[in-house]
Amino acid sequence: GALAAIQCASRPGALPEYDRALLLRELQLFPEWYIARHKGVTLTDAETATLNAAFDKILAVNLAEPQVFVHRDYHSRNLMLLDPAEGRGANPGIIDFQDAVHGPISYDLVSLFKDAYIRWDEEFILDLLIRYWETAKKLGLPVRAEFADFHRDFEWMGVQRHIKVLGIFARLCHRDGKDGYLADMPLVMDYLRRACKRWRDLGPLLKLLDRLEPEETQVGYTF
Repeated sequence: GALAAIQCASRPGALPEYDRALLLRELQLFPEWYIARHKGVTLTDAETATLNAAFDKILAVNLAEPQVFVHRDYHSRNLMLLDPAEGRGANPGIIDFQDAVHGPISYDLVSLFKDAYIRWDEEFILDLLIRYWETAKKLGLPVRAEFADFHRDFEWMGVQRHIKVLGIFARLCHRDGKDGYLADMPLVMDYLRRACKRWRDLGPLLKLLDRLEPEETQVGYTF
């Protein structure tokens, strides 16, 4: 597919590195814009330490992933259906690629399969992920040898992205006056909660999310 073609073209040094500093800057949008500005919550020193410890664990998993070209916003709103009759090239047309980097191979899969604007059934996502993993191995892309390890990378990359997205959506609302993104926050929070429930090491982060956003407010968005 189009994503695999992008990844197969990867070479070190061609794009900026999606390094720890950049990944951490993205995570810091969450306490600054979502927790403090959007929720109006001031974390205790202990809660701040819990959040920072969670960030360290998340980044350790993210940075251990094999690296390829990463579009960084590879989701439904940036994939365009082209008319072959107009000679515009192969589908899909891909826009908003100016922030592309060299980083974790699962990142763009998270953007696509755990889209902030569209909910896919979890079984469907798992099926797509397996299909991608099998194809990637055949193409010689640097995916994990075991699917369980690849799936763990995907889940933890999703945690990083969804923490970032909650911060970005809060900033778009409160700084830029784009409150339409508030409607997309429950789905993103649900993705984050589901991942935190699956992985024991993310338990402390889940407890912090419960303080910020009590579980019962999420029930309506769980399918």
